[in-house]
Amino acid sequence: MGNKNKTISFRVNEDAFETLREIAEERDISLSAVFRNYVEMLVAHDGQVEVVPEHEVDDGDVETSSFPPKVEVPKSYVREHERLELEAEHLRDQLDEHRRYVTQLSQRLEEDDGEDVIQLEELDGEDEEEPYRLG
Repeated sequence: MGNKNKTISFRVNEDAFETLREIAEERDISLSAVFRNYVEMLVAHDGQVEVVPEHEVDDGDVETSSFPPKVEVPKSYVREHERLELEAEHLRDQLDEHRRYVTQLSQRLEEDDGEDVIQLEELDGEDEEEPYRLG
């Protein structure tokens, strides 16, 4: 089974259509060929195509320049980024540990029958024989 051509249709405003027709006339190709070339370029570059006017195109080597552009980053920046990622992971671990501890304390408090809990209202009516200490 061979490759079958598929048809794509869409609408553009009148100004865009005129611009596309002018591009096709400049290149002496059909309007369909303009779209076919664009789609082929889009597929060939895995969707990473930048459309720019011809006067803005860099005349550098096509093989050396690529899209998307690649930027060299100093090693110190990369190391700092890695350090921050490790620190964030450590903080997430600490947060998880803290949450487990709070959950454990909440469960122990719920299981406790309340014997060790002294209500402040109860202290008001009692004699001052035995002083209570907080803490």
